[in-house]
Amino acid sequence: MDNCTNIPDFYGQGRKSYLVNGVWTAGWFSVDYNGTELSQVSLKQSIFSRTPRFDPSFFPILAVEDIASKFKPVGIWVNVQHDGFYSQFNLNMTNYILSVSKRVIVDYISSPEVSFLTKVLGRVSNNTKLMFRFLGENTIEPSTKRTYGSMLKNLTFVKTFASGILVPKNYIWPVSPDNYLEPYTSIVNNAHKAGLEIYASDFANDFMFSYNHSYDPLAEYLSFIDNNAFSVDGVLTDFPVTPSEAIVCFTNLNKSTTNHGKPLIISHNGASGDYPGCTDLAYQKAVDDGADVIDCPVQVTKDGIPICMSSINLMDDTTVAKSQFASQTAVIKDIQSVLGVFTFNLTWDDIVKNLRPKISTPFSSFNLDRNPRYRNAGNFMRLSDFLDFTKDKGLSGIMISVEHAAFVAEELGFDMVDAVIKALEAAGYNKQTAPKVMIESSNSSVLVKFKQQTKYDLVYMINEEVKDATPSSLAVIKKFADAVSVEGSCIFPENHHLTTYQTNLVRIPTECWSPSLCLYSYERVCFSAIRLLLRCHRTDQRVCSGAGVDGVITEFPATARRYKLNTCMKMGNSTPSFMAPARPGDLMQIISKPAQPPAMAPMPLLTGSDVAEPPLPPAARTAHTPSLASTMQAHLPNFVTLAMLLACHPLV
Repeated sequence: MDNCTNIPDFYGQGRKSYLVNGVWTAGWFSVDYNGTELSQVSLKQSIFSRTPRFDPSFFPILAVEDIASKFKPVGIWVNVQHDGFYSQFNLNMTNYILSVSKRVIVDYISSPEVSFLTKVLGRVSNNTKLMFRFLGENTIEPSTKRTYGSMLKNLTFVKTFASGILVPKNYIWPVSPDNYLEPYTSIVNNAHKAGLEIYASDFANDFMFSYNHSYDPLAEYLSFIDNNAFSVDGVLTDFPVTPSEAIVCFTNLNKSTTNHGKPLIISHNGASGDYPGCTDLAYQKAVDDGADVIDCPVQVTKDGIPICMSSINLMDDTTVAKSQFASQTAVIKDIQSVLGVFTFNLTWDDIVKNLRPKISTPFSSFNLDRNPRYRNAGNFMRLSDFLDFTKDKGLSGIMISVEHAAFVAEELGFDMVDAVIKALEAAGYNKQTAPKVMIESSNSSVLVKFKQQTKYDLVYMINEEVKDATPSSLAVIKKFADAVSVEGSCIFPENHHLTTYQTNLVRIPTECWSPSLCLYSYERVCFSAIRLLLRCHRTDQRVCSGAGVDGVITEFPATARRYKLNTCMKMGNSTPSFMAPARPGDLMQIISKPAQPPAMAPMPLLTGSDVAEPPLPPAARTAHTPSLASTMQAHLPNFVTLAMLLACHPLV
């Protein structure tokens, strides 16, 4: 009991060792305590990767009768795991279950022990289904002394004492050692042929599952119930809300339809959750997954070629750190405060002939890698390649992001705005209304210049955390932008991974934004007061695809597309409650005061001075403009310079 309760706090000397199914096991055991002694013991989180902040709140141990009377569930499933162990202490689990079933309607009784199920067979209600629970394939079933794997080959025997089986999910979809799906087995069809129902277990949204599902637990559930080959009869899960969504709202979707209506699905560096961002594979996957708009963040090479790359620092997106160009690392304070090798350090040929793409791993500190078999797959793309690719793809638009334009113009003598405009003209985008062109930048000066020279849709990105926008800032933004994008934390601030409240940023009256000014939001938020387009880097599309949004920007277009097509989207007041977005602050209210995280520091307001910028500097190189080499040398950190000096003048 010590792994799921705080019993050691009350009975510190209660640790014992018992033989459980032939294995000596140490800990605190329920057989050593009566109900009165356990009444002061509280349940706690047994999965260490989940937050322990709820543990100090008192959650009593409940009996089956307590659950039935307090929660009135639609059905009750009782699992009896160690009948043989309890019998050593003269505790008869058979009598207990028979007694409970007379007071409470028990829909399912499961056990991994054949002897227990045979003892209750015919003695419970005909409406109660007995389920034989399979454990690991090499684990010995205590009654028959056979492995569960061998018993799987004799389902006709199982049918003599059970009406169904409960199996670990990898019995159905095996997973390779490197965590990719292998071909599904025939166990579901075999069980149904034997007249047995089959249920899959071991589901949890926060457990590692196959990379094939792109970190989307909904996709994993659908692979068990909506795959055109078989369907299990049910699942056992730590997160019932997700399979409820899958079963009610996401089965039998017509994925072949083209629908560019709201919400728009916009890629973030292509389908960069599945392949290295801004590569041909990432863009093709985004198109295949149903993205309405795909994006290209533009950087410039040493020889003046605009390319699609999510970061100006090649260390972020490529294998440059393992190449001959790694020695060119430097700190350029106008760009970032850490070492980097930048796109303008290398020519296009240097990049395509010597480097490979690298998939983004934003959660690598938690050992959550993305699609490792393809971590360096795909080909880099120039802006011209990207624009050629987008033709005849059935897209409703493209989004081009432009950053660091002032630095590139002033220090390198290159006009990024002019280069993007010329590339769009060369591809014919200036002469057509579809697909639509969207230009995004965190620099108002960039968007002002685009507005002066083009008629493209302009998106202003606020790249700092703010809780509200002053009227003066909105007035400035409306002069040059058609839309605004903000970080999700500006709308739903997170405190130790818990949303705390909703800021006023999206509660600004619509007349302040103006009917034509959309609000784009990074992360996983949704609102209906004004027109919105949401930027969702995570896979929680239930939040991202809330009612009234104009679109989502995501690294996983397939997930967003699935939510866009789900059959519950148009149910109005009949929409199931489990499809409602999580409300900020709800979980915080459950946490006891001593366990709550410290209060957050107040967030600032966005003001007009935060938005207004001087015009972009001219790109023409002058006598006062330092060369690229001198610029890089000026920003080299001291320890790099010292290392170079020591190499030239070794100590003796």
